[in-house]
Amino acid sequence: MIDVPRGAAPAQSGILIVDKPAAATSHDVVAAVRRLAHTRKVGHAGTLDPAATGVLVIGIGAGTKLLTYLSGADKDYLSTFRLGQETDTEDADGQIISTPGLTATDEQIDVALASLTGTIEQIPSAYSAKKIDGKRAYDLARAGEKVDLKAATVTIDRLDRTSPVTRHDDLADFDVEVSCSTGTYVRALARQTANALGSAGHITYLRRTRVGGFDLSEAHTIESLIEQAQSGPISVLPMAEAAKRSMPSVQITAEQETALRYGQFIDLDVESFPVALIRDDTLVAIGTKRGNQVGPATVFA
Repeated sequence: MIDVPRGAAPAQSGILIVDKPAAATSHDVVAAVRRLAHTRKVGHAGTLDPAATGVLVIGIGAGTKLLTYLSGADKDYLSTFRLGQETDTEDADGQIISTPGLTATDEQIDVALASLTGTIEQIPSAYSAKKIDGKRAYDLARAGEKVDLKAATVTIDRLDRTSPVTRHDDLADFDVEVSCSTGTYVRALARQTANALGSAGHITYLRRTRVGGFDLSEAHTIESLIEQAQSGPISVLPMAEAAKRSMPSVQITAEQETALRYGQFIDLDVESFPVALIRDDTLVAIGTKRGNQVGPATVFA
């Protein structure tokens, strides 16, 4: 739980980028923003592990209706891999369960990393938010039950070593930068890298630096949000701007806006979907295709 005061005034609807602190859950951040934004209508577009820090995309008010379209965005991470040692959670918070060590050279490590770029199959960590028969995998794992997760197809656009390899006690530590599709587990990438070298591995650090069109440069710390909330509403990214940074957008006329708000389909030259339908600076709807026309998948007040 994050202890924050109640905001002085309700925030406008929009998107808020938060730099999640370590040890806090994504739900903790949502609960804190509810108080700071003076509204209960708050959600997030993708869970970060408690130990991880970085970009957490928050929707406030009508912004929660945008989250569906943001959750599938690709992501960037900074991480530290430790090869030669396995923990039950595949991160530094878990219990060490084996230490086979690592004898691979730096060059062999780089080859293993390169082998995991492109479209790959990945089995998520047992301590993940994946659901099995309606239950979270991490809840089952903590209860001592067997967790059998199926491999998922993910895309790794970048998996580069960005630091020298530090060797100690037959272990190898180094930093990586990752660009990947949604659904990728960086912890699993550390395991896969180690497995390719005949060993085991886990991560000791994880920071998300980008989600789609949103990155750390615009992320607010909890402390900065507290300062804002004490004197007025916290600042958010307006709905139209957030939508334009997440998908194609089209300006519509007043007549088209009226039709869309009545649930009607309109003639509009659009090539890719979903599409943000904007009237001046107001996000009217997210458009979907039907034949040669465009209609509202989601309408905003």
